[in-house]
Amino acid sequence: MSSSSVGHPNGASNLRISNGNVPTVDHPPTKDANKRKYKGFVAGVFSGIAKLSVGHPFDTVKVRLQTTTNAHFNGPLDCLLQTLRKEGVPGLYKGATPPLIGWMMMDSLMLGSLTQYRRLLSTHVYPSNAPLPSLGHAIAGTFAGWTVSFLAAPIEHVKARLQIQYKAKGQRLYTGPIHCSSRILSAHGIQGLYHGLTATLLFRTFFFFWWGSYDIISKLFRRRTSLSEPVINFWAGGLSAQIFWITSYPSDVIKQRIMTDPLGGALNDGTKKFRTWREANRAVWRENGFRGYWRGFLPCFLRAFPANAMALVAFEGVMRALPGE
Repeated sequence: MSSSSVGHPNGASNLRISNGNVPTVDHPPTKDANKRKYKGFVAGVFSGIAKLSVGHPFDTVKVRLQTTTNAHFNGPLDCLLQTLRKEGVPGLYKGATPPLIGWMMMDSLMLGSLTQYRRLLSTHVYPSNAPLPSLGHAIAGTFAGWTVSFLAAPIEHVKARLQIQYKAKGQRLYTGPIHCSSRILSAHGIQGLYHGLTATLLFRTFFFFWWGSYDIISKLFRRRTSLSEPVINFWAGGLSAQIFWITSYPSDVIKQRIMTDPLGGALNDGTKKFRTWREANRAVWRENGFRGYWRGFLPCFLRAFPANAMALVAFEGVMRALPGE
């Protein structure tokens, strides 16, 4: 006997008469199911706070090394010491306001969308009861990277321009993130604010390696050690982030060169050098050869482990603490 539906007084038809004349009920989505959709977005906020607190000083040194010549800084230690001597500790957190807000929003979107892409892949691409394979985690990471790029591009653009201001306060082109954003919008519109979007999308394609390796490393630790979940999150988060930066760093150098390139025109910040990603790539090679793609790598690599280890501990901890599983 085929199933038939019995109408509800309110128009719903969630009562079915199944084979054998036994009534069954199709339950609507539970509150817990709905909560699961938003947990990743909420937990991502805490990841962003942890990441910025630990990582921004490293990022400032990295960006300054990426966007200057060897004559300006002899290396990461020289850059750090010059910044501390001339600008103090606040100099290391220069441009931190947009990423503080930005990392909270970006990690919320990135990690929230990551959990949704994982769920979609588990349902539609790998529809078995087995856990999502590492390839699925890598693909979900790529999609999450592309998704967050549309939020990250203007935030990182403004941050990069603020980080390379070396002059005294009264002589700087921008007084802060809002002033920088408004000036760019006034002179070049929304397209100017999104300068570097293509480079950002390319850079975040390498999230494939980050989230694929995060899953692989996590599984290895669970199988071969008796470490607690937070400790596994810490080590897997830090090591996978370093794998990501090893694979993606040259593309980040090119992205930073594009984002700090003068926009010209009414902004009056200089003459534009790069019209395309390929021109910026050629400039990096022409100026320093292969080594140019790795300038500033050391502070970035040193930052990657603690910043992302703490970020993943925060994210996974909040995911476990929130109701809905």
